[in-house]
Amino acid sequence: RNKIEGQNLGTDNVSVIEGEMATISCRVKNNDDSVIQLLNPNRQTIYFRDVRPLKDSRFQLVNFSDNELRVSLSNVSLSDEGRYVCQLYTDPPQEAYADITVLVPPGSPIMDSQEDVVSEGNETELTCTAMGSKPAASIRWMKGEQELTGKMTVDETYDGMFTVTSRLRLTVSKEDDGAPVSCIIDHPAVKDLRAQRYLEVLYQPEVKIVQAFPEGLTREGENLELTCIAKGKPQPHQISWLRVDDDVPSHTVITGSDLFIENLNKSYNGTYRCVASNAVGEAYDDYILFVYDSRAGDGAPQKIDHAVIGGVVAVVMFAILCALIVLGRYFARHKGTYFTHEAKGADDAADADTAIINAEGGHNNTEEKKEYYI
Repeated sequence: RNKIEGQNLGTDNVSVIEGEMATISCRVKNNDDSVIQLLNPNRQTIYFRDVRPLKDSRFQLVNFSDNELRVSLSNVSLSDEGRYVCQLYTDPPQEAYADITVLVPPGSPIMDSQEDVVSEGNETELTCTAMGSKPAASIRWMKGEQELTGKMTVDETYDGMFTVTSRLRLTVSKEDDGAPVSCIIDHPAVKDLRAQRYLEVLYQPEVKIVQAFPEGLTREGENLELTCIAKGKPQPHQISWLRVDDDVPSHTVITGSDLFIENLNKSYNGTYRCVASNAVGEAYDDYILFVYDSRAGDGAPQKIDHAVIGGVVAVVMFAILCALIVLGRYFARHKGTYFTHEAKGADDAADADTAIINAEGGHNNTEEKKEYYI
């Protein structure tokens, strides 16, 4: 409220929403028993002191004293808008002015679109209209949490009301599918007035090939199973397989989005393509097949196995070699002992039998064979 002051008289401007209540207060600082009265914009007396000469029961006395005349006006309409006069009968008379501004909120916003469904990459136009407000409303746009700027036009109607229209042009992508777009009405007579709709965007398929089998390398003699995953809006109506620069193997089995090749061999090497299409367009994904030898391993894990086996073999060979060395030394020692005994018995023997007999009793013969040197 803007405060307006005279010498001794004061009042305030009032803004009120249509249909609600306005209060006008005429205040006197130092009253010397002068008469206070309130006049309407046509300068007709509404209240003279505490008496209401005007036959409009919407005006009611709220407070009357030497320092204030306060009057309420219920069910305010546009025709009540204007400048009201607080008058103090002094010499000369004093006046203060209270402007009543009637606010008219707009109706519910009307939101419309150029088309219900739009393809990705294309531009669409949304319109939002706020009708019958006073003063003119302003319109903001939001897409999710992002604020957008529209082009606004304001038209004044014959009865002093305003109709506001905002147009938003928007280029859409597939990420916009399902995104909420809101038009928000800003007006002093209303809060949180908005309309909302969700974008529906058509987009071409997204395609991805997944190797369902085998999990590791594709080796000769094994089977291959590929699955083509395609998503779009609308859903792809056609999925096809082909081999780039060559024909698919003759015994390939294609079932919808699945491709199956039995008993792989290296002649099947090449690029296999899945193509998916819908009303918006088509897209594809490629899979490069390389068939390895049937003995091909997975690299490092196999090398570790060979190392372990080699180590075990080395340990076993070392153990066998040690055993042979020990046995050889054992047999060599015993063979030497036999020949020594045989030699001892043969020194004095006339023939072989006598030598064996002498060897068995070698200790006695040894004593007998002692020689002395002087």
